[in-house]
Amino acid sequence: MARRDWAGAAEAFAAVGWTYDSALMLSLLGEEEALVRSLEIGRSLGASPLVRRAGARMRELGLPVPRGLGRTTRADPAGLTGRQREIAELLVEGLDNAEIAARLFLSRRTVEHHVGAILAKLGAHDRREAARRAGKLLRGA
Repeated sequence: MARRDWAGAAEAFAAVGWTYDSALMLSLLGEEEALVRSLEIGRSLGASPLVRRAGARMRELGLPVPRGLGRTTRADPAGLTGRQREIAELLVEGLDNAEIAARLFLSRRTVEHHVGAILAKLGAHDRREAARRAGKLLRGA
């Protein structure tokens, strides 16, 4: 910090588990990736001053400030959005992307995007595994 090496300080703080301090150092950088990470950490910690600081720095640099997760997404155990949860339910029923698209009046490409996000959030390697994990999640198991 004394050398004003904010990236180095962020790494050092992260290495010892000082997440807030690491995010604070990231908020001092002028790089979009670092600022987004600072914002995400601040939101995950519920650190409103840090979130405001990172957002203000992004606006100052003319960068878009990503929206945070909605209340229902934060409340979901797997972090699924409402639409992802709806599609996960249809995966559990065994529907393919075309059938899901028709049922929800979406394009197949949109469904593919959501299924990809569901796979990532559930840590599944394929849709069969995602359906199995989603089934457990939806049953509250």
